[in-house]
Amino acid sequence: MTNLATNLTTTAAAQPDKDALRVNGQGVTYAQLHGMAAKVAGALRENGIQPGDRVAVILPNVPSFPVVYWGILLAGGIVVPMNPLLKSGEIEYFFTDSGAKIAFVWPDFVGEATKGASTSGTRIVQTGPMGPDDFEGGDPIAEATPREDDDTAIILYTSGTTGRPKGAELTHRNIHLNATRSAEVIQTMTSDDVVMGCLPLFHVFGLVVGLNAATIAGASLALIPRFDPQAAIEVIEKERVTIMQGVPTMYAAILNHPASDGMDASSLRTCASGGSAMPLEVMRSFEQKFGCVILEGYGLSETSPVASFNMPDRERKPGTIGVAIPGCEMRCVDLDGNEVAVGEVGEIAIRGDNVMKGYWNKPEATAEAIPDGWFRTGDLATMDDEGYFTIVDRKKDMILRGGMNVYPREVEELLYTHPDVLEAAVVGMPDELLGEQVGAAVALREGSTTTPEDIIAFAKERIAAYKYPRRVWLVESLPKGPTGKILRREVHAPAE
Repeated sequence: MTNLATNLTTTAAAQPDKDALRVNGQGVTYAQLHGMAAKVAGALRENGIQPGDRVAVILPNVPSFPVVYWGILLAGGIVVPMNPLLKSGEIEYFFTDSGAKIAFVWPDFVGEATKGASTSGTRIVQTGPMGPDDFEGGDPIAEATPREDDDTAIILYTSGTTGRPKGAELTHRNIHLNATRSAEVIQTMTSDDVVMGCLPLFHVFGLVVGLNAATIAGASLALIPRFDPQAAIEVIEKERVTIMQGVPTMYAAILNHPASDGMDASSLRTCASGGSAMPLEVMRSFEQKFGCVILEGYGLSETSPVASFNMPDRERKPGTIGVAIPGCEMRCVDLDGNEVAVGEVGEIAIRGDNVMKGYWNKPEATAEAIPDGWFRTGDLATMDDEGYFTIVDRKKDMILRGGMNVYPREVEELLYTHPDVLEAAVVGMPDELLGEQVGAAVALREGSTTTPEDIIAFAKERIAAYKYPRRVWLVESLPKGPTGKILRREVHAPAE
């Protein structure tokens, strides 16, 4: 296995008439997907793209995303997936940093992308629902251009909490192995499965655990252009979805949507959750209502992404991120990189065939992230005696209140048990006396009359005195990233 695109050519040869994609009740077969991708690959070659050249993709979850994704790989190029909501200044940085020669762009975003390309010289190719509008030429490339296992297949830009985003270089082998394990070990996916594609494909979770895993298994991917609970409910029913993948806010949105009360979810077998911690209350209610199992896992762009999971064949421990997947080692380390004792809090360090090659053109950042062969995640966790990890929090999000560590996630878990709380984010606020104080932004359910004081009192009764939020403010909704993950770093207390 060299080029990742071999997965597409193999599946298209084995089951050409099987639907690779399902969109609005229409199917695109594996043979059709392969044929369209081969044309894109030929046109790329005709337009000067050589193996190792970078090509950007700025598309929503429409069939043209898999078409150009596989086309770039068939031609031996490197895919640079980008969030369609980026503005021209951000686009310019990605284009320039990656050296993208061509970008496939959805019509609505062509304006911003064109502005962003003014200095990088990147060629913008407008791309409709099924493929590029005006991008022809060359003979189709139906067979994957040879690549080495360690050649970069994808550059994924990670949202930097500090400084500019860095491009994580994932190799053909990284993604092939991670997608294979996602399909076989975690989701026990077969060609009979219909996978819910509501995670954005430009994000590592949707791209590897969704599209790449489904292609390897020969399953069908049911796409929604962008997540909306009503649309998701309709797709689950109409397409008889068997496997759903999402972030916790997606599960919560479906659960709390009025249309879900009469939903026929009998086809749902397995739900995979990642991206951020799943509140136990949401997990319990979702499973009870729809009669399925949610398996929680963990990973990052830099680990292709999956590092650990609650495996279907092992005991599931709700609230944990499971055990390290095959081919990957995980441990909790102190500041010097020494492993901490079982049950003690340490930073998760990861080693294995899922760890990225490095950050694109950033050797210093790579050396800092992987100082000794172990990738430092920045996430704090504990490990129990059976190897199950429990995320405590991001290293950067921990609140230090009067010398005591407060982990926002623990306080958020408690707030979610309040019947009126829909979303919660706990953050540190500067405090002259204690260094930091605990604050919480809360979005309430519609029609709720609960006050901030009520929530403070609720928390005060149920959690240690140094942990409960001293200040709560109500918001319409919390800021979220491209996958719907709540962005704690963008939550700020309003001025007094």
